[in-house]
Amino acid sequence: MTNIILCGGSGTRLWPLSRTLMPKQFVKLFDKKSLFQLTLKRNEEICNNTLIVSNREQYFLALEQVQEFSITSSIKYLLEPIGRNTAPAIALACMLLDKEELVFITPSDHLIKDKIAYQKVVEKAKILAQKNYLVTFGITPTSPETGFGYIEADNEDIKTFHEKPNIETAQRYIKKGNCYWNSGMFCFKAGIFLEELEKYSLDIYNTSKIALDSSKNNNIVHISKELMQNIPEKSIDYAVMEKSNIVKVIPSSIDWSDLGSFESLEHEIQSSKNTINIDSKNNFTLSNRQVSLIDVDDLIVIDTNDALLISHKGSSSKVKEIVNQLNIQNSELTKTHTVTHRPWGTYEVLISTDSYKLKRIIVQPNQRLSLQKHYHRNEHWIVVSGTATVTIGDETKLIRPNESTYIKMGEIHRLENQGKIPVVLIEAQVGEYTGEDDIVRLEDDYIRGDN
Repeated sequence: MTNIILCGGSGTRLWPLSRTLMPKQFVKLFDKKSLFQLTLKRNEEICNNTLIVSNREQYFLALEQVQEFSITSSIKYLLEPIGRNTAPAIALACMLLDKEELVFITPSDHLIKDKIAYQKVVEKAKILAQKNYLVTFGITPTSPETGFGYIEADNEDIKTFHEKPNIETAQRYIKKGNCYWNSGMFCFKAGIFLEELEKYSLDIYNTSKIALDSSKNNNIVHISKELMQNIPEKSIDYAVMEKSNIVKVIPSSIDWSDLGSFESLEHEIQSSKNTINIDSKNNFTLSNRQVSLIDVDDLIVIDTNDALLISHKGSSSKVKEIVNQLNIQNSELTKTHTVTHRPWGTYEVLISTDSYKLKRIIVQPNQRLSLQKHYHRNEHWIVVSGTATVTIGDETKLIRPNESTYIKMGEIHRLENQGKIPVVLIEAQVGEYTGEDDIVRLEDDYIRGDN
């Protein structure tokens, strides 16, 4: 059986803890492990192979976190340039596999704590999937949640799918006793799913096949952006599950959470120890700094290096509105933390103003940045440790600790580490615009676009 891990996510619901380039599945909240890593390890015990479907920008985060574990199963990657929802992602993944291969599809950002119960429901699903059913998992609800879709069922037979309800409707579902949260997990044969997709959503089937046929099929499959844009954007539920007559559900009590809000996160991790409450109670804080609260109750306080969120409990879902406003302002705060991970290493923004920016850049051994140029800024590089190989125009030279170099606006240049220890340097950018989208990549080892 192959575990297809879906790694999509915009990083909005847990902002500022998560960002577009560091969504919640990659944030290490659980004993220095991420939800993605927990998913990987949990499913490795029940699957022979792993196929990770990821946004192209997040591939290097996934790769880095995979390499931190000793994974025995074989791992392949399917990289999407843009997200088109779950139906195309699953279709593309299944088209890579043998038609008889059982697939177990799981989001990468769910927390499941009852390991034994989890393995039991997966075994039940496998039996049904071998009989050519499409199997989904319905989570036994513990409260009338409005953030989930519901599955109404008679044992394993699905009666109907329900959209996310209001609170009154959710309470009615709970009283009925045969309604389950829609988990977004599935199990079936790859070929059976594709047959049903072709039957009920032919446009997704055809455009996905064209996109995959035009991609190289190896351990890393890159889908063309142009062809990906042609695939209709639709969830697996709308495309197939709500239409097919061969769908079954496994009722599941597995201590599950999708951690879709700070209120749900509070149930799983403790507040920061460096919090002092004076005549204050029932507050949830996450911060590396000292937090002191006086005469306040029921607050959520999320403090990162570059952003602070304060919300009443029960209102943190409105964080999406903050993200929308920041996007209108074209703020980098929705995209990345002060430390940004790149395939070659990391960079940290130390100071940022309208006319200059100061960064600390770390390039890992045997890695290099793209061959690039900028239209709006000049750059000064000062090496702090390691030896940098720097190409500017036709000249390549070594820059050692306490040495520097200067790159004029418009000059083609590249930074490389050919040594055995990380290169650490300070970069000073000076110009009328210092945004990350002022990068024109001419050559790139990691097959990225201009930004």
